[in-house]
Amino acid sequence: MESKLTNKKIIFGTDGWRGIIDEEINFNSVEVVAQAFADYLHEKYVNPRAAIGYDGRKYSREFAEIFAKVLSGNKIEACLSDKIIPTPVLSYYVKKFSLSAGAMITASHNPPQYNGIKFKAHYGGPFFTEETQIVENLLGKSTIKKDDKMVIYTNMLEPYIEHLKNYVDFKKIKEANLLALIDSMGGAGNLIIANLLKNFDIESSTIFGKPDENFYNRYPEPIEKNLAPLKENLRQSKYSIGLALDGDADRCGVMLENGEWLNVQYLILILMRYAIEKRGFDGHLVKTASVTGKANKFFETENRKVLDTQVGFKYLCEKMLSYKIAAAFEESGGFGFANHIPERDGILSNLLVLEALADSGCKKMSEFYNEQKKYFGEIFYKRIDIEYLEDDRIELLPNLAKSNPSIIGNFKVINFAEYYSSRGVINGLKFYLEGDSRWALIRASETEHLLRIYAEGQSVMETVEIINSCLNLLGIYDKRI
Repeated sequence: MESKLTNKKIIFGTDGWRGIIDEEINFNSVEVVAQAFADYLHEKYVNPRAAIGYDGRKYSREFAEIFAKVLSGNKIEACLSDKIIPTPVLSYYVKKFSLSAGAMITASHNPPQYNGIKFKAHYGGPFFTEETQIVENLLGKSTIKKDDKMVIYTNMLEPYIEHLKNYVDFKKIKEANLLALIDSMGGAGNLIIANLLKNFDIESSTIFGKPDENFYNRYPEPIEKNLAPLKENLRQSKYSIGLALDGDADRCGVMLENGEWLNVQYLILILMRYAIEKRGFDGHLVKTASVTGKANKFFETENRKVLDTQVGFKYLCEKMLSYKIAAAFEESGGFGFANHIPERDGILSNLLVLEALADSGCKKMSEFYNEQKKYFGEIFYKRIDIEYLEDDRIELLPNLAKSNPSIIGNFKVINFAEYYSSRGVINGLKFYLEGDSRWALIRASETEHLLRIYAEGQSVMETVEIINSCLNLLGIYDKRI
């Protein structure tokens, strides 16, 4: 059978392809992507082998089975997960067992009406842009072939669990006698953290631990506005900390035991410090451009760099493969660590937060946070998302780069970085301003009518001033804050 879909209908973004279920992602379109993926594998490998995982969204299991059958029909051994799994579980399996690649059926933290596909490379991390483009260019080029002769149902979770048992210091957590409340948000994180803790006789509780295709009527992104149930449950009991996972468990969120949200910028600094000072992870640190400049101030040394990349974990992954990296961080709660996989992992991240709390000697996350805040000081950071409906959205940043502004918010521009889309267009500009932890980042979405402006300064007023100055530079005066 030949597909009527063309590659114009399926466009992969920074982290895979996502679409509305039935309208965009359906049985037919999944077959088309799977066939292109099979063609890609045959172009790159002799006797390729691949793994396929899936989350708990509508049709995820069925889409995964279709994907596996198409690979099998193309004479590719297809290891298909025997259950719902998190994305990092698939990535770890691909790397550990030296497979050619992997495909994960998930729309990550997107709303329930979405599903999607992420590609994972042999190193256990996201495809680079160039590799994704090769698959895109193969969409609809071949007749779809399917059978189940080379489909192997596989327990991918077990080797991942065994790895974490040796990676995380569960003895330290147990001795600290902490009680964690975990919100899996109805996603693929399931009861994995709770079961790991239980293996070491560590008590915990989980809410929304059973996967649900509607995520119990929430958006499965672990940010403050979506975690009202976790906040409420924390307030009602004597927990030490609240931990949350997104839909495919590759991102994390943390709450203090009193239900207060832990700002991700502080969370990143806490984990950086723990990874370097207590776990002794060797190497440089890498972060996306939207992460606080305090990382540079506190952790950059003669021998350790703090590297910036554009937003998207695949750019962090590139650094993790090119340099010796201790840890990698993005503002959206995706973190990766040395001696694991070049991939964000919400499960490991949450366990390391719990380990850091145990190591601190504090019984409550609020006590630990207050200690860290004294060390790092205040963070004055703000991000705004602006709906922008004009036709020149994609031209705004290239034009701004040409104008080469020397002042933003009354601060001298010391340096700036240009970030490019997969199609070679500037879609991000970061301006480094005079002084510590003072910068502005402007990003234009390729797929949505959105502009995002991020800023950090030395006070609330400074940060607002920087954002408003960026809006002035873009000629957008009615969105000033």
